[in-house]
Amino acid sequence: MKYLHTMVRVSNLEESLDFYCRKLGLRELRRLDNPGGRFTLVFLAAGDDTAALELTYNWDPEQYAGGRNFGHVAYQVEDIYATCQRLKDAGVTINRPPRDGRMAFVRSPDGISIELLQAGAALPPREPWASMPSTGSW
Repeated sequence: MKYLHTMVRVSNLEESLDFYCRKLGLRELRRLDNPGGRFTLVFLAAGDDTAALELTYNWDPEQYAGGRNFGHVAYQVEDIYATCQRLKDAGVTINRPPRDGRMAFVRSPDGISIELLQAGAALPPREPWASMPSTGSW
């Protein structure tokens, strides 16, 4: 058995690609447009990973709710503080700041919870993160 991908539905493909690729740092592996089924699939990965995040964009408008019911997608990062600062500078809300130097949460444009985990041991607590309150839900 081999893990292949996790799928999330997105309501705006360009906005989602901006978040996942430009801001979060994933890369596009492949894309499939299916005119008959009226959908586009975009597969993204982090670094050299082959396991993918599949963005499913249905061409006909739909309302998606319950991103929190999905759970979350998790990515390991080399420096939790630098990653959160880069995301914050790009306009992403840090819903659960990395107060412990180990874990943070942000949300995609469709409300999918993204967990960021520090590679290796937790970094020592650092301001402004150590005293930053959580925002919204994650």
